[in-house]
Amino acid sequence: MLFWIREFEGSDLLADNRQKTDLFAGDAKNKEDSEKKDEITIRETCETDSVRNDSTPVHRPKSLSEAMGESFWLALLWLFIVVFFAFTAELWPLPEYDYMDWDHPAAEPGIESRAPMKQINGERAEDVVIYLLGTDTMGRDIVTRLIFGARVSLMVGLITPCFGLAIGGILGMLAGFYRGRIEWSIMVFMDAILAFPGLVLLLVITFYLGPSLRNIIFALGFLTIPHFARVARANTLTFAEREFVQSARMLGMTDINIMLREILPNIIMPLIVYALLVVSYMIVAEGALSFLGLGVPAPTPSWGGMIAEGKEVLDEAPHVSLFPALVLFLTVLSFNLIGDSLKRVLDSKEGQL
Repeated sequence: MLFWIREFEGSDLLADNRQKTDLFAGDAKNKEDSEKKDEITIRETCETDSVRNDSTPVHRPKSLSEAMGESFWLALLWLFIVVFFAFTAELWPLPEYDYMDWDHPAAEPGIESRAPMKQINGERAEDVVIYLLGTDTMGRDIVTRLIFGARVSLMVGLITPCFGLAIGGILGMLAGFYRGRIEWSIMVFMDAILAFPGLVLLLVITFYLGPSLRNIIFALGFLTIPHFARVARANTLTFAEREFVQSARMLGMTDINIMLREILPNIIMPLIVYALLVVSYMIVAEGALSFLGLGVPAPTPSWGGMIAEGKEVLDEAPHVSLFPALVLFLTVLSFNLIGDSLKRVLDSKEGQL
């Protein structure tokens, strides 16, 4: 028996068995070491992630007020003040905007005088008045004329883009949807209007129709049609070949229904944002026409006309032109800031899509 064991121990078979046993033991040990390393790695990763979560701020989507920015709300506040005073001008105890105090022409701000004032019962009676911003060259209260002049500027600035948006938007959507000869005909007509000098066209229309608020709105609105048509056409081209439009065609919807239900809701926001930017240009254009004497006829006040009236006394009384110019500047700046904020938010949403 002992001999067999010694013989067996010295045989090749025993050596092979021992070698296999050593290999199995080594593999088990390596596997155990690998599991320990993996466990340590996982533990370190979890600790790192916990530290990172504690130190790194959480990125949350911005709210509407944060996305708009402070400039948007300041501009909106200024426009609210202007619109509020323009619509409630008749309720304030102010002298008539065409009342001339010949005792105080081009008076400095803060001058006290007597003028017909509107009483609580609605009647006019002479009372003490303080010219907070002074008077113009004809002794008229600048505050009163600024408030009543805001009506003219706001009507021109807001109605004119609506006129251009309605006509230009329809023409641009037709051009982008149908393409071909319809697109060529519409865009050639739009380019012809753009090629004609705008100021000359305004002068021709104003001279032919006469200086009035309605004619100014018509003339300026006519000039905005090509710009809105181009914006509408460009956006229509973007959506005309989308899948939802193709699906609507396959369902048998008419072209009018497709444009009204599928394309118009997608292009209306860019048009509105562009309209807000056009408002500022229209206010400046109305002021320029009034400065040239082609605006609203006297004695109806307008900001451009008030600036023009003070150009002769800039050395002696700069406030006559300064205050209307400042109000005009702030109003135009406010519309630009609101339009830029809306455009930025709209572009960010489109980028997310």
